[in-house]
Amino acid sequence: MSKGTTHHIAAIEAVHCPIPDFNLPAPYTISIHNWTTPPELSARVKDATIILTTTIRLSAEMLSVEKTPRLRLIVVMASGTDCVDKEAAIARGITVCNCPGTNIDSVSEHALGLYFATRRNLVGLTNTMTTVPAKGETVWKANGSLHPRLRTADEKGPLLCSQETVGIIGYGALGKRIQTLVRSLGMKVIVAERRGQTPRADRVSFEDALRRSTVLILCLPRTPETVNLISAEELRMMPCQAVLINVGRGGIVDEEALVSALQQGEIFGAGMDVYANEPVGRGGSPLLEVDGLNLVLSPHLAWFAEETLENLQAGVKETVERWCIGDVKNQVA
Repeated sequence: MSKGTTHHIAAIEAVHCPIPDFNLPAPYTISIHNWTTPPELSARVKDATIILTTTIRLSAEMLSVEKTPRLRLIVVMASGTDCVDKEAAIARGITVCNCPGTNIDSVSEHALGLYFATRRNLVGLTNTMTTVPAKGETVWKANGSLHPRLRTADEKGPLLCSQETVGIIGYGALGKRIQTLVRSLGMKVIVAERRGQTPRADRVSFEDALRRSTVLILCLPRTPETVNLISAEELRMMPCQAVLINVGRGGIVDEEALVSALQQGEIFGAGMDVYANEPVGRGGSPLLEVDGLNLVLSPHLAWFAEETLENLQAGVKETVERWCIGDVKNQVA
């Protein structure tokens, strides 16, 4: 976009992070919406030259010249860009940028929180401690001990950090940071090669990672190749003491298959921050329809920290301002 062009910025999803003020080479207008529902989307982006989004879907139809005739730039205020139909954007010459690396510390630490909560079945134990059956005593007081709640299907107790083998699928900046953290706790780390590829010297095959990992952490983006990457067959490969942690993207794990694996004791537990359909409510995921499983759920907030908010604001500000003077940063399409 040439210097001096007047822009209209449509921020359609400001619920996650405050939108910064921009210093652009010409006056601009901006509309900031906390949240945008599908019926509201078309009217809010029709005059935009720049759209700021995070998870709200921008489909090929929405990126058509009829729907967004002035659109030239989309900035995703996140690292993942699966919410944008990038092929449609490329076909129209619309630049798509993201804000990578803004939440690495927060997400990696949240992954550890999910691991510990799952390995020790903290949600299940809390529910057991606070639920009083009809006979009037807590299960702990009635039974004397609740250690069976921490046993895996082979009747063994929890592994310690020094006994864990952490398999990382997705070895970008996040995967590398998680590797550093878990190694500091004494865990062994293996890194999975992409499915179907011969492993490089510092990696193991995808299938070998599934078989060997007592903790499997997913840190990869959602693409056509990674949808349902972890499904029934993959879950059956994993040891029964394994815990699965997903801080990557929803849709990488087949949620129905995961529920079945937990019910059958094929793995010990799972910690999930992301879901196939977001935001998710009752009826939107089988993970929300079951009780009594070692399942720790958080509402896609692994990224949330004060530092992340500051990083996102700085990232989107710099990306928009530089693009407006012809210097593209963090382009993904």
